[in-house]
Amino acid sequence: MAITADHIHTVIGDYLDAHPEEKHSLAPVLELLDDGADLTTRKEFRGHATAGAVLADPDGRILHVHHLALNKWLLPGGHLEASDATLLDAALRELAEETGISADAVTPVGDRPIHIDIHPIPANAAKGEPDHRHIDFRFLFRTANDVGRLQTEEVTAAAWRKADSISDPILRQRVTQALR
Repeated sequence: MAITADHIHTVIGDYLDAHPEEKHSLAPVLELLDDGADLTTRKEFRGHATAGAVLADPDGRILHVHHLALNKWLLPGGHLEASDATLLDAALRELAEETGISADAVTPVGDRPIHIDIHPIPANAAKGEPDHRHIDFRFLFRTANDVGRLQTEEVTAAAWRKADSISDPILRQRVTQALR
């Protein structure tokens, strides 16, 4: 069963219960949902949902992947697919696809996102996409496994880095606290 607007709304509500200070920043997302926007399709250019994985190894290092299209080091993640039942499932699928680490080899740290980030994505003429926004639901996982086969169509390299290398200060603080 595909991810629904109700599921996204519920996940945001649970997240805001834990992080009420972010209500203002997530209000535009809730407005999109209330207006009937389908945030599960990448054709919703006002903003669409993506799912990300923050994967920690036993030493507390975080897995980063080098994204081919953006030419940046990022956390694993990507667009939702019709086969994803939940945002957490989508994050696990993206992690497995991009890094070769199977979903069976990771353990979620809780069932709500550790962070929801809204960020701009530049236009991509090859895909016929204008500038748009990603609403990235980031989930924290742990594993003792190492990287397997990379999805070379999207990822050119992978590296384990210290948690303090996470560029987003809110995410860095939450991950550091959760891994203590």
